[in-house]
Amino acid sequence: MKDKTPKENKNLLLLGIGATVIAIITTGISLYIYHASGDIYLDRSRPGFLPDEDEVEELESQTNDYKFSESGPIDDSALSEYLSHLKDYQDDLKDLPDPYPTYPLSDQSLGIPEDKTE
Repeated sequence: MKDKTPKENKNLLLLGIGATVIAIITTGISLYIYHASGDIYLDRSRPGFLPDEDEVEELESQTNDYKFSESGPIDDSALSEYLSHLKDYQDDLKDLPDPYPTYPLSDQSLGIPEDKTE
């Protein structure tokens, strides 16, 4: 295989730099047009993105009425309440006939042919 000449290396380098410069220029122009045309404001349909002044005032005026502590007191009544709720969920799980069946991963359901060479 033949090594590339310095002229070919220079041409390849110029091609890479030229392509990068063209990409940066066209991206900059498209972003300028996007902002200058006002199309950027069409993104208001996305929640929380570029809200109107009225929306900002409404959000700032809202207060949360609920207060809670991450590590509230744990006493006997709280523990018994938690265990009773946990028992309800455990009973629901026990009522399921087969919560984790193997048939979705069987060779037949996955389309794997049986090996008949034995």
